[in-house]
Amino acid sequence: MKDPSGRTGSAIRRAWQRRRRPPEPPALIRTPRPSLTYRLISYLLVFPIYRLLYRGRTAGNTNVPHEGALVVVANHGSHLDPPLLGHALGRPVAFMAKAELFRVPILGPIIRACGAYPVARGASDREAIRTATDRLLQGWATGVFIDGTRQSNGRVNNPQAGAALLAARAGVPLLPVAIINSHLALGPGGHRSRLVPIHIRIGTPIPPPASRRRPDLEATTRACQDQINALLDQGLVRPALPASS
Repeated sequence: MKDPSGRTGSAIRRAWQRRRRPPEPPALIRTPRPSLTYRLISYLLVFPIYRLLYRGRTAGNTNVPHEGALVVVANHGSHLDPPLLGHALGRPVAFMAKAELFRVPILGPIIRACGAYPVARGASDREAIRTATDRLLQGWATGVFIDGTRQSNGRVNNPQAGAALLAARAGVPLLPVAIINSHLALGPGGHRSRLVPIHIRIGTPIPPPASRRRPDLEATTRACQDQINALLDQGLVRPALPASS
């Protein structure tokens, strides 16, 4: 029997149109924009320290993806390394920091604005990896010092697989970065800063490991170690030569 109001036919047409409509693409995760506090610290504090005091230079900026999550993997020679990395790469780099630091007046809000995230003292490696993965899923560049602790010679000596595991969990590339001379400026055991040049060489991205299996994680970790140490071996960044007419 025909529906005199035509409501049944209209309902069928609407249902058919919904069936044929293509699915909506997933929302893209945009890289968080630097906060005002971050920009002020970067240009009013880090810039003069890096560029003027330590005569800083950076090479390889064109290798830095400016959108999307990224694991930034670097050697570690000094407490100066985290702020210098974020400034040199041109995008905020989130690092783990002890939870107690976030309760310090002035310091806490500053490091939070710069992308640091708290990890409780005594937290397990699994908890730290989970916290860092959450940052990556928010679109951050997340920094990892591949040796875990500062090295007196400034090189990558005993790399850990944490950076590779992070990249495998989030499915994002790794970016090797070499920080040259920071271990001489303010390295482990140093009580005074030496005004030596600190330069940064940015390598080429490395794809995430094929899986979370140990052989794949170790292969990616070795690739990061080899590239960072090779960048360190190139020495200080030479000034660009003026273009010939």
